[in-house]
Amino acid sequence: MREISTKDITAAVRKLCIDANYYVNEDIKKRLIDSYNNEPWPIAKDILEKIIKNDEIAAAEDMPMCQDTGMACVFIEIGQEVHITGGKLEDAVNEGVKEGYSDGYLRKSVVKDPLRRVNTGDNTPALIYYNVVQGDKLKIVVAPKGFGSENMSQIKMLKPSDGEEGVKSFVIETVKQAGPNPCPPIVVGVGIGGSFDKSAYLAKKALTRSTDIRNEDSFYENMEKELLERINALGIGPSGFGGRTTALAVNIEVLPTHIAGLPVAVNINCHATRHAEIIL
Repeated sequence: MREISTKDITAAVRKLCIDANYYVNEDIKKRLIDSYNNEPWPIAKDILEKIIKNDEIAAAEDMPMCQDTGMACVFIEIGQEVHITGGKLEDAVNEGVKEGYSDGYLRKSVVKDPLRRVNTGDNTPALIYYNVVQGDKLKIVVAPKGFGSENMSQIKMLKPSDGEEGVKSFVIETVKQAGPNPCPPIVVGVGIGGSFDKSAYLAKKALTRSTDIRNEDSFYENMEKELLERINALGIGPSGFGGRTTALAVNIEVLPTHIAGLPVAVNINCHATRHAEIIL
């Protein structure tokens, strides 16, 4: 049994909140540069150049790349041989979010109640997703989620007879309806299968996968590639001003499901697609 202190967890989450908001991931950098080099539409090319420059300034000046520093989504993989010492894991994560958003001068965007709308003042509570795995390690992924893109996400309970084409049509229509609102170019997370709630979880978790990595199943790898082509053919373009670059990637995750169901969720991220991780 390996012990991990809540103090170490808090310190790790604090740093991840700041890093995810200050520094764009290397895979996203590459996607943006490639898109800039291959974009024929002058306005689209100009916007992509400004996005790349914005990310460079944020990293150089140690400041958020966007004013919406998101709601803290925290994915935790905890090994079965790990014992947390010094308090509750959930409390340690929320303390890390509180410190990260305060010390990093990140906007606090969480309200305590969805209808009475009183800000909690420290961006807590985080949305925490747990997964128990083998081993004696603790993996933490912090993915700040802005709601310009979150609000454009959708879920649908398709019929099994809708099949592959039904899934593709739903994904394309969701992106089409979103238009410029999620700050394209976007990354599209798709969850297929499971249940109503699990498909939404899959779609969000898909956004933490590097855009350099395709689905390990060749069937879904090909679907990712096809959907990306079809989405970019919509012509929405960077910031919605037209162009070839509407999306940087499509990431699909799947789970087994019931014989009577075909749940599909689409979770959209803006071009920043912020996430940072550490293994303790």
